[in-house]
Amino acid sequence: MTGAYVQGDQWVRVFRPNESAERRVFFLPHAGGSATYFHPFSLALPPSIEGLAVQYPGRQDRRTEACVNDLHVLAEMAYDALLPWLDRPFAVFGHSMGASLGFEVARRLEAAGRPPVALFVSGRRAPSRFRGEQTYRLADRELIRSLQRLQGTDARLFEDEEIVQMILPALRGDYTAAETYQVRPGPPLQAPIVVLTGRQDDQVTPEEAQAWQQHTTSAFRVRTFEGGHFFLAERVLAIVDEISQAFENFPDTGGVA
Repeated sequence: MTGAYVQGDQWVRVFRPNESAERRVFFLPHAGGSATYFHPFSLALPPSIEGLAVQYPGRQDRRTEACVNDLHVLAEMAYDALLPWLDRPFAVFGHSMGASLGFEVARRLEAAGRPPVALFVSGRRAPSRFRGEQTYRLADRELIRSLQRLQGTDARLFEDEEIVQMILPALRGDYTAAETYQVRPGPPLQAPIVVLTGRQDDQVTPEEAQAWQQHTTSAFRVRTFEGGHFFLAERVLAIVDEISQAFENFPDTGGVA
């Protein structure tokens, strides 16, 4: 675990605690990712917004725990973990698998009468656009190569066999959760949805990004950046600005523009 970790609990990591912050944003990582991916985003947020990142089981300091390979189950667990942190207006931000997870968590929050101000979905097609991918069934080396092609992980890490073996269970478990996920019937969200995509990201077509609109009755927008699947790593300040604008443009309750 990086020394940047400050406080939180088993599930929720707070890299820069700010009790005076008026709002919060919950970050949900990609498949194979960890809470620390969002450390730079948390530090870049303005003082009025506190960033919290979710740490899934099966990685880093939770690597001895079993991975959760069912996204609906993971959503229930993440929802429960976030309940103690809902004492101020909040947004939900998920990248790749985290976007699908964020949608499911937002559904549960709205059903409980605790809607987010906005849902940010980054680098992921709409839940209604199921591809039936089976990357999770690949042999270990092919699975690692699929991750390398997305260029979201430092290539030097793949040269260390011990590290490769350490990340494989979480990677396979997350890919299983992401690729077998199918949305269940239910009402669209009341919260606005902001879609963020990379222009060169073959994981999300423009039509698949636009299809998120059918999952909300509120405001909707798509913003496309130059870059591939992990475009956001080079766009930290722009992403933070999007989050800040959402809190300004959408009401603190109900999330309706």
